[in-house]
Amino acid sequence: MQLAVWTYEGPPHVGAMRVATAMERVHYVLHAPQGDTYADLLFTMIERREKRPPVTYTTFQARDLGGDTAELFRTALVEAHERFRPEAILVGASCTAELIQDDPGGLARSAGLPVPIVPLELPSYSKKENWGAAETFYQLVRAFAGPHAPPPGAPRPARPADRRPRCNILGPTALGFRHRDDVREITLLLARLGIDVHVVAPLGAAPADIARLGEADFNVVLYPEIAAPAAAWLSRSFGQKATRIVPIGVGATRDFIAEAAALAGVDPAPVLDAESSRLPWYARSVDSTYLTGKRVFVFGDATHAIAIARVAAEEMGFTVVGLGTYARELAREVREGARRYGIEALITDDYLEVEAAVAALQPELVLGTQMERHIAKKHGIPCAVISAPVHVQDFPARYSPVMGFEGANVLFDTLVHPLMMGLEEHLLAMFREDFEFHDDAAPSHLGATAAAAPAASSPAAAAAAPVLEGTPSWAADAERELRKVPFFVRGKARRNTERYAAERGLAAITVETLYDAKAHYAR
Repeated sequence: MQLAVWTYEGPPHVGAMRVATAMERVHYVLHAPQGDTYADLLFTMIERREKRPPVTYTTFQARDLGGDTAELFRTALVEAHERFRPEAILVGASCTAELIQDDPGGLARSAGLPVPIVPLELPSYSKKENWGAAETFYQLVRAFAGPHAPPPGAPRPARPADRRPRCNILGPTALGFRHRDDVREITLLLARLGIDVHVVAPLGAAPADIARLGEADFNVVLYPEIAAPAAAWLSRSFGQKATRIVPIGVGATRDFIAEAAALAGVDPAPVLDAESSRLPWYARSVDSTYLTGKRVFVFGDATHAIAIARVAAEEMGFTVVGLGTYARELAREVREGARRYGIEALITDDYLEVEAAVAALQPELVLGTQMERHIAKKHGIPCAVISAPVHVQDFPARYSPVMGFEGANVLFDTLVHPLMMGLEEHLLAMFREDFEFHDDAAPSHLGATAAAAPAASSPAAAAAAPVLEGTPSWAADAERELRKVPFFVRGKARRNTERYAAERGLAAITVETLYDAKAHYAR
């Protein structure tokens, strides 16, 4: 077993929480010990939801293990029903409670409650959060849409001529990366095509809405990690086809429009001709040409990683040097995506492996999760968050989709601004010793008598920094010269110089050593 400080996904019952919290009139009763009760933290503090998540815990303690923990679960279940009066109840166990094998599903069925009970068997020690969300949604769809499925082999009736085509949007959940705004953007896009959205699920759906999923003509799968199993079941049971293209970026949005229009039997030309994204023009503009060829590393859930890599390569002119995911269930799709750029995909849920890949590749931009934000900051590389897991700052109050044409505009800003700020940092570093901008200069707007703030990275401080045993020390003038190297290759320059000095038995690195190493590795 490996102890992890950070993790990309929680246990599967967190995925079930995401589905339950996204829905209406559903409650989740979770058999869990005190300490596993963190739903409020996830949804009210990180996602900033306006109401508490619909989750009730048994919260048993160590002293309860010698008694009847099953009775604790029955009591919590009955009290949750009486208090919240949901239309359906999900029941399951947390990773810790799974070990005591109390069988929440069997206990719930024997309680005799007058509402549907959906038992969730989520193996916490072999599966993770996205799988748990997908399994929960799949079980809900089977439980409520299943009774309305036609007999096997029955032909799907044709759409009435006087009714507009309609689709379901599947996959958005609570705690998802920009799911709320993506749904709004894609709903507007489908409306422009003349396609009505029948049900959005799980986000905002009630059990009765899930029961109506089979009435739609086809399904739009926005997040395959969550919706693919349910969409496959709906295809088998109701004959509903589903979209395969995720509309992230201008090119993918145009492809999605064509795909959805073909499934609905409508003409996509009016919407395609009225494309409203500013990304293509901005990416071709003079101000953006200096971004061409920038080396980027992309990591996240499979859906966003694959899509953002395409945007970076085809629409921004970047060079994708790394592509990976923590979502092993979709590893094949990510590997296929990586082959388009002549690279090997990184499939791992160990953030230390991701950090090692970033350090080895030395990209000029990292596009990833909250974890990659920390990794990039540590290595002095610009970064933008493009995938869950995310922190509170990635649930903005403003409208900020990443799908559709407006999402492409948001993506342009997301990808370009870190590089532009990095360029500003590089220019400041270049002029650090200028008479007006050096570290000891007082702010010009405060006047000549203002006290200068102490330099955080002065040569004296650099000289006083601890040196690891066996590593050559840096002379003060060499440290100053190193700071003139652009930030995005400074780490590589430092490592190369230290290796060069160590191989030659040099105890101190001077300016001459720095330039000798540069000449050596430039051959």
